[in-house]
Amino acid sequence: MTIQSMVNACNGCYHGPKQLIDREITGVATDSRKVLTDFLFVPLKGEKVDGHDFIGKVMAAGALVTLSEVELEDDFPYIKVQSCLQALKDLAKYYRNQLSCTIVGITGSVGKTSTKEMIASVLEQRYRVQKTAGNFNNEIGLPLTIFSITQEHEVAVVEMGISDFGEMSRLAEITKPDICVITNIGYSHLEQLGDRDGVLKAKTEVLPFIQPGGSLILNGDDDQLLTIKSLDQQQILYYSMENSQANYYAPKDKKYGNDSAAIFFHSKMPGKEEIDYPVVIPVPGAHQVMNAMAAACVGELLGLTLEEIKEGILQVPNIQGRSNFLRKHNMLIIDDCYNANPMSMKASIEVLSQIPGRTIAILGDMGELGGETQKLHREVGEAVANSQIHTLIAIGDLAKEISIAANKNTVKEIYYFSTKEKALPFIKGYVKVGDSILVKASHFMKFEQIVESLTKEDSLV
Repeated sequence: MTIQSMVNACNGCYHGPKQLIDREITGVATDSRKVLTDFLFVPLKGEKVDGHDFIGKVMAAGALVTLSEVELEDDFPYIKVQSCLQALKDLAKYYRNQLSCTIVGITGSVGKTSTKEMIASVLEQRYRVQKTAGNFNNEIGLPLTIFSITQEHEVAVVEMGISDFGEMSRLAEITKPDICVITNIGYSHLEQLGDRDGVLKAKTEVLPFIQPGGSLILNGDDDQLLTIKSLDQQQILYYSMENSQANYYAPKDKKYGNDSAAIFFHSKMPGKEEIDYPVVIPVPGAHQVMNAMAAACVGELLGLTLEEIKEGILQVPNIQGRSNFLRKHNMLIIDDCYNANPMSMKASIEVLSQIPGRTIAILGDMGELGGETQKLHREVGEAVANSQIHTLIAIGDLAKEISIAANKNTVKEIYYFSTKEKALPFIKGYVKVGDSILVKASHFMKFEQIVESLTKEDSLV
């Protein structure tokens, strides 16, 4: 993008030498530490830090131009705008329209990141792929993801995360996906969205922005998503473990708790011959089978062979904090502490239940559940009570409800601690060689400290 095109795209006013107006930027950054030569700097105002305070630093570091919401006294080339955040989004919309690559958008309450990784791994078998880094899926991160796509990329896999009404419309207007995957409708962000009906309404704000002739891929086992009946100019495809008539189907009655699962996918894609083919999924859990089917569906839409799809699923990487299986001290530690909600909690409990030997679930508070917070924590406790898990260690004020509900099964060992600081000495003395341990809570609980403690050299006494 040239400075002139950016001025036009964000309706700004350029201040600086006229000879620079046709110069092109080489990148975009909102973090002053990541500014490189000829970058555009976008100074955002946060609760504690104002990016405008770093404009001098970034210009000295080689930035070509900066946005600014205020008049600058220094002789820096800058584009004056009313809102740097809005300008960031406007520029991303403009840049996306210049891209020729296929964009796959992913949203849903649970499994966005793991599905993104699965889809990217499949598509990388044939294409040059860019994907959302980390959790860059909000109104700041998503534009930066779009800017990271270059003309070298053939496909981009973009994650879209929201917490309130209207956000998805703003994200989807930037992304304009050719293919959109919705993983499920769960209980996330209920403080803002109210209930699952509200979550569905917020997530489906993406629908008007799917490109004409594009595809919407849905979890066919989600009752809320099944209410989406038709689109004007796009096809709807389904993947399922319950409905054998879905476009992609895998049987539900198989156990998926081991390190990997060998399974047959049944493919019934439009215009293609129906076929069953074997797939090895290297990450455990029935939810990972669903993620793999979504990836296979995208792969077929984009022309990959079944062999390429199988290889891509087999090569999917582990992600720290997201169902990452760690083997330390002859123990299996399931690091799933990046985030949690009732749906993902129950999925992880199911995975742990299917692992032989002594199993320990270390579970903490779940956030943003609105008025049903206590009820939803009790549902997780009931899932523990009905599982084959040997031991529950519940930590946190809300997790007390998990321990109370789990206590309905008196066969299990149940321990409760108000804080992880109180729990850690007990955990260290309790775990032993051969244990399989799930560590899961919402991110604010910082359960990664428990994972770090379990994986240290002196974790076993």
